[in-house]
Amino acid sequence: MTKLTETPAWRALHSHRQTMSHASIAGLFEADAARFQHFSLRAGGLLLDYSKNLVNRDTMHLLAELARERGLGERMRELFNGGKINLTENRAVLHTALRGEQPVFVDGVDVMPQVRAALDHMQSFSDGVRAGRICGQGGRYTDVIHIGIGGSHLGPMLATRALAPYADGPSVHFASNIDMAALQRTLAPLNPATTLVIVVSKTFTTSETLANAKSVRDWLTRALGATAAQQLVAVSANTGRAAEFGVAAERIFPFWDWVGGRYSLWSAVGLPIALAVGMDRFRAMLRGAHEMDEHFRNAAFEKSMPVLLALIGIWYNNFFGAASHAVLPYDESLALLPAFLQQLDMESCGKSVCADGSPVDCDTGMIIWGAAGTDAQHSFFQLLHQGTRLVPTDFIAACQPHHTVESHHAILMANFFAQTAALMNGAPFADNPHERFPGNRPSNSLLIDRLTPHSLGQLLALYEHKVFAQSVIWGINAFDQPGVELGKKLAARILPDLDDNAPVSGYDASTNGLIDFYKANREAQFRERGPQ
Repeated sequence: MTKLTETPAWRALHSHRQTMSHASIAGLFEADAARFQHFSLRAGGLLLDYSKNLVNRDTMHLLAELARERGLGERMRELFNGGKINLTENRAVLHTALRGEQPVFVDGVDVMPQVRAALDHMQSFSDGVRAGRICGQGGRYTDVIHIGIGGSHLGPMLATRALAPYADGPSVHFASNIDMAALQRTLAPLNPATTLVIVVSKTFTTSETLANAKSVRDWLTRALGATAAQQLVAVSANTGRAAEFGVAAERIFPFWDWVGGRYSLWSAVGLPIALAVGMDRFRAMLRGAHEMDEHFRNAAFEKSMPVLLALIGIWYNNFFGAASHAVLPYDESLALLPAFLQQLDMESCGKSVCADGSPVDCDTGMIIWGAAGTDAQHSFFQLLHQGTRLVPTDFIAACQPHHTVESHHAILMANFFAQTAALMNGAPFADNPHERFPGNRPSNSLLIDRLTPHSLGQLLALYEHKVFAQSVIWGINAFDQPGVELGKKLAARILPDLDDNAPVSGYDASTNGLIDFYKANREAQFRERGPQ
């Protein structure tokens, strides 16, 4: 494939960037009274307003041409039809099949019967737990601990908290960090006899997950003895290891190699969501995601919400030098969305090598960060408004809250509308230089009718497809994560060296010094405290 920076569309965009160098977003509105109508669209229950961006019709046409030149349409067909587009691991990428309806074949086998069987297994188990038919040693399960890491942690935790207004099942708690202090805080208020433990690991070899799982199993065993296994569930592709860990066969849920961790909440990894809000609502979330899949699959690029977000991101990353992108949900239920998108985007697009093994010839990925409004306004918005760096932003809000205090929601939404207008218009001519704001800061606004399981599914699938579209244009593989493994491999090498008090010498001088300092101070602490 032709290098990205040598394609006709890229060169045309480079020239177009020069013509836009003196443009202002406010000026674009002055020139087009119908700009909002021309640069906004609906998809399902979502409205995207991208009119407050440094783009015009020529910009969007050239960006869409770039997507066509890079073969986005063909790659989309491969994604949905079971092509092995995860080239480095020779795997299909079929998170869309988890919420799909039509047959999808991998190596000549239709995967949909096993997808439907897994959903039915989730249904019978979650219905049984929620109704009290499936119990722990102490009777009805009151609490669930979900043990995973990465996407198998962030996805279910985000969805469970986002759908908290619908929660009518056991309380769900999440454990991922290997720091024992975090796990102890989770376990402290819980009753082992009424706690269900879900262990999620595709291979059942992930070190952090297994360490936490073993500690929780020990906690159960100390309280319940040999019946502790009655409290365990596993989600894994390695059923043998899960069984060796002590999980009964009927409590092991499948996890296929064509589902990446950061796309796994749509699978049995989403079991805690079903336990918290019910399987009918989990299926509604799947339907919402499927609707966004169909929109992405069928809409012209110029009318595709995921493609438009992807193209605007590339415009700022590659032609304006923007290194970061802020995600700002004006809904406390979505407070975890920035963290979820950090992993989705940065693990997928944080690559410096093309899918064919050649080095990339432009910047890829952006630093994704953010927090919930209005708290964020009193934190980092100063930088957004008056800082020297260009930071494109996504503002997200729901028109209808789940609470009934209208005055609070009105204040929240007034701030939502005001911030994007202030970023665009600024106050460049104030008499006091400290009160001058340059404006011309771009933003997207996403309005949701109401945050429901269905619309949450749409929202998350929207960002999944945005990330995929960007990866195709950059020519990278969005579905592997070799950078995650490098530090973990070195940690496995270092761990045995922490067993004794001997100085280490097998690493660089800094690492040697840090390990020796840790050992000396660890031992001093243990001597002061005595045996625990």
